[in-house]
Amino acid sequence: MGTSASRSWRPPWPCDVAQVLAPLRHGPGDPSYRISADGTHWRGVRTPVGPATLAVGSTAGTVDATAWGPGAEWVLEGLPRMLGAEDDPAGFEPRHDVLREVWRRRPHLRIGASGLVMESLVPAIIEQKVTGQEAFAAYRRLLQRYGDAAPGPAAAQCLQVPPSAERLRAVPSWEWLRLPVDGARSRPIQLAARVAGALERAGRESPAEFDRRLRTIPGIGVWTSAETRARALGDADAISFGDYHVARDIGWALVGVELDDDGLAELLAPYAGHRLRVQRLVEAAGLRRPRRGPRMAPRTHLPVR
Repeated sequence: MGTSASRSWRPPWPCDVAQVLAPLRHGPGDPSYRISADGTHWRGVRTPVGPATLAVGSTAGTVDATAWGPGAEWVLEGLPRMLGAEDDPAGFEPRHDVLREVWRRRPHLRIGASGLVMESLVPAIIEQKVTGQEAFAAYRRLLQRYGDAAPGPAAAQCLQVPPSAERLRAVPSWEWLRLPVDGARSRPIQLAARVAGALERAGRESPAEFDRRLRTIPGIGVWTSAETRARALGDADAISFGDYHVARDIGWALVGVELDDDGLAELLAPYAGHRLRVQRLVEAAGLRRPRRGPRMAPRTHLPVR
């Protein structure tokens, strides 16, 4: 089983562990994340000092966590930040009636930060311009084929730790296509893997500086940067411009009109610094515009094996 380390932490707010950790899960079949029958959240994590398994649960306002593997102490030290301890909602003032009501019911919603850039960047790139179904399946296959078994007890053995940067660099182009991940997405992943150390260090800079550095990599744009900043840095302003649904859903929820990115930028200008908070509140309340017409179908021209 190996050695383990544990910690208990009592957040100064009612911390909804499931809600804060949810964005770190990439689809229901994500091999690096599972929820056991007792409500414990299990994660396979590749930390700067090695792989780790993290098990997190909460009881009566106290968060209890146990970790295994070389990265156990690292992941436990970062647990409060992962659960939103560094997120400060001060200055957030809902200006729309529906948002006031959602904030009244969910005043303790926090945005967590994993502190791990590549862990968030790789699935974000895979999710570029494809359906969620296709992206989640490709990420699942990537971890199953190139990840590592998570360390720890038998309960962790079904978990995979995401592949290292070295392993990502070594995946040949034809294997990416079998996942399936086309060249427009595999190339930026491998370019990022070549400078993974620099990207992880950049994750300690301001969100604006991190965004500038990340987007120097060809194939990484506004949407991918926002998705990465939201999860790795806990950037409360990292709104997902360029998303197929976000602008439409937020516009419909707040003003009853489906918007494009320009309209969303104008609508959320008064929320600068908290635009992702608006997005998360709308999502948490299930405020989605009625879906009409055919949905985007997964592509079928890429080989899968």
